[in-house]
Amino acid sequence: DYYTGVIFEAVCVGAEVGSIAAGGRYDKLIGMFGKRQVPAVGVSLGIERVFNIMEEQQKRVVRATETQVLVCIMEDNKLGEAAELASQLWEADIKAEYLVSKRRAKHFDRATNSGIPWMVIVGKTELTEGVVTLKKIVKGSEEEIPQVPRDSFVAELLKRL
Repeated sequence: DYYTGVIFEAVCVGAEVGSIAAGGRYDKLIGMFGKRQVPAVGVSLGIERVFNIMEEQQKRVVRATETQVLVCIMEDNKLGEAAELASQLWEADIKAEYLVSKRRAKHFDRATNSGIPWMVIVGKTELTEGVVTLKKIVKGSEEEIPQVPRDSFVAELLKRL
């Protein structure tokens, strides 16, 4: 047993998730792995459990980010394109971030895992034709709007956000 003093556990009354934090004194723990004893205190926080409680109490999904749009550049060496599109969104007060990768799954995973509702997708065809593809990602459904002219994609997103 590596606890040597006070130990604690935090729970949220009324929530059915168990403890949301725990910790205590671990004065002998470091000595178990090294040559000398070092006094220590530690804590662990169950952030997933905290988010679950928040979602339940607020009756809505708690997102990991406030980003509204992920700019997805599907071609390497096109960081300038990504920054330019994101900059146009920022000028319209749309919270955006960008990712440059040929792997479509990487973009999709980033958007879905972070709760980002819209993607602006730019691949080789879109770059050549001066258009973007807008994709809405909502749990359980998707909506895709292909071939949106690049000079009007911000206005199109503003209508839909």
